[in-house]
Amino acid sequence: MTSSSRAESRAERGPERSAADVLASSFGFRSVDPAEKGRLVGAVFARVARRYDLMNDLMSLGVHRLWKESLLDWLYPRPGLRVLDLAGGTGDVAVRLLRRLEGRARVVLVDASPEMLRVGRDRAMDEGWLAEIRWIAGDAQAIPCPSRSFDAVTMAFGLRNVPRIERALAEVLRVLKPGGRFLCLEFSRLTLSALEPLYDAYSFAVLPRLGQLVAGDAASYRYLVESIRRFPDQETLARMFAEAGFSRVRWRNLSGGIAAIHSGWRL
Repeated sequence: MTSSSRAESRAERGPERSAADVLASSFGFRSVDPAEKGRLVGAVFARVARRYDLMNDLMSLGVHRLWKESLLDWLYPRPGLRVLDLAGGTGDVAVRLLRRLEGRARVVLVDASPEMLRVGRDRAMDEGWLAEIRWIAGDAQAIPCPSRSFDAVTMAFGLRNVPRIERALAEVLRVLKPGGRFLCLEFSRLTLSALEPLYDAYSFAVLPRLGQLVAGDAASYRYLVESIRRFPDQETLARMFAEAGFSRVRWRNLSGGIAAIHSGWRL
């Protein structure tokens, strides 16, 4: 094909869409209006909230706990830290952080799902974390917190559910203090292609059935699996961090790339 033929072919297809545009209009493998995606994602988490932590343990065979500890290891938190746990859900990362620091930190947890927040508050109260966590219902694309107010922002398995990643990244940068850091744990791309058939079989065949058996909801877990496949790979997400204005962007693969932690600083 000549260069002119390739140009004509691209013109027929229309302009190429960025990774952010693709994700904004994707609800799993379905194409939806970006304005509708937030509502659909909210409905998923409303349905799974009560079984969310149990399903995380079953789906990952408990490995998600190690991944979250790796997130906090890289953060290397110190007493007195003011942290925003964005899309913090049931408070798993927030509570782990407070345990490490024996409560000597202040955490603001923002999540769009009232149902997830309700489960998280109950769990935190059972462990005695009352004053240490502030729970706020809010959108990662418009964080309801003042600018330059946090030493660090954490986000675990939430970014792929945000319709507009670039807006969330801009908001994270806004609320970080100069010298502050963002650490994002998210599912990513395998680094060993030989494992992909097994990983796909487990993801698409086993996990929805497990969701049906334990939570009575196969469709929500099918969406969660599909959303992982739609999410940008490690290099693409790192580039999005840099384009948003983060400095010293790095990532670490976990479990052969099943998950990855991305780090960026506001300097």
